[in-house]
Amino acid sequence: MKNPPMLVAVAAVVLSVLAIYYAKSSSQLVYVDVNKLITGYEKTKVAKAEFDKKANLMRSNVDSLVANWQKELKNYEKERTTFSPKELKLKQELLTNKQQQINGYQEAIQKKIQEEDKRVTQTVINDINDYIKEYGKDHNYKIIFGASGGGNIMYADESTDLTEEVLKGLNAEYGEK
Repeated sequence: MKNPPMLVAVAAVVLSVLAIYYAKSSSQLVYVDVNKLITGYEKTKVAKAEFDKKANLMRSNVDSLVANWQKELKNYEKERTTFSPKELKLKQELLTNKQQQINGYQEAIQKKIQEEDKRVTQTVINDINDYIKEYGKDHNYKIIFGASGGGNIMYADESTDLTEEVLKGLNAEYGEK
């Protein structure tokens, strides 16, 4: 063994190259595109369809009330010349009260639709977050970032993007339920 320092140096270089390769190939910092997960998740599509159905039904109820009120208003306009002053005042008050009730109902329905939308969206997001937590544990990731296009991740190598892989697993899990 004439050159032990040379042998040690070569071994150190080989070990360094292997360590760098291992560190690169087993990156524990990865990300998913949150927007793609939400739009590509089958549960989102199902939940949105159910939500749209409920919201349209609520809106059609409001539209029906408004149409009836407008019909009453037109009838009032046609017949107002035949009313006594007392009847005229009473009919105007009734129409005004009905309009205020419809407006209040319309606002309540709009608020209910917004709350339902938030609830449905949060349910989908919770499912995605739960799945990602388990996915991260199962694959030994230290951190999985969520990129949403808002600037929280400005650049990441595409090899660290798990979006498609997570989306496939998420949809497969949803399909089993």
